Amino acid sequence: MLTTLPNLLTLSRVGVIPLIVALFYVPGDWARYVACILFTIAGFTDVLDGYLARSRAQISALGRILDPIADKLLVVSVTGMLLAFDRITGAAVLGAVVILCRELLVSGLREVLADIRLRVPVSRLAKWKTAIQMTSLGFLIVGDAGFAFLPVVLIGEVLLWIAVTLTLITGYAYFRAAFGALLSGRPRRVRPAAKVAKQATTAG
Repeated sequence: MLTTLPNLLTLSRVGVIPLIVALFYVPGDWARYVACILFTIAGFTDVLDGYLARSRAQISALGRILDPIADKLLVVSVTGMLLAFDRITGAAVLGAVVILCRELLVSGLREVLADIRLRVPVSRLAKWKTAIQMTSLGFLIVGDAGFAFLPVVLIGEVLLWIAVTLTLITGYAYFRAAFGALLSGRPRRVRPAAKVAKQATTAG
């Protein structure tokens, strides 16, 4: 049901996006901190809604659809605003583009897999990628409005490149497993990307 607490928390991530976007247009350092706080809370709900869904036995098909959509909308919106307001510059722009392309490609592939009833479980490595990616975006939202003694922008960019590296690893494993299942023509559960990546490394 849409009104279960896990689904409401998921929808709250979508609802907070316009507020975060609007704060980019508000002058003053305080707006950056408020946007960062809202973004952090939204990221925390990603962990909380999954925990509540499992603990309350409220896992649903609707929740499985809404959760990745909400995550991608949040990441794409914030990354786009950071690029538009030049808070991601230089070589880091390439990293941001890689992340955006991966999010869009995975979303499209998920739709294709759903049509043939293939499930794509999220690997532990992909979860780490998401956590590091969200943390990097939080630092970059604050940007040069951060404390003088803390290299906020540098930390954000370093974390962004770590997220990009994990994005390429998990993305390759994900596409390899998914396309293997598609080409075989057999409806089955796609193995977690981490296992596929491990097997690929061993084979190589």
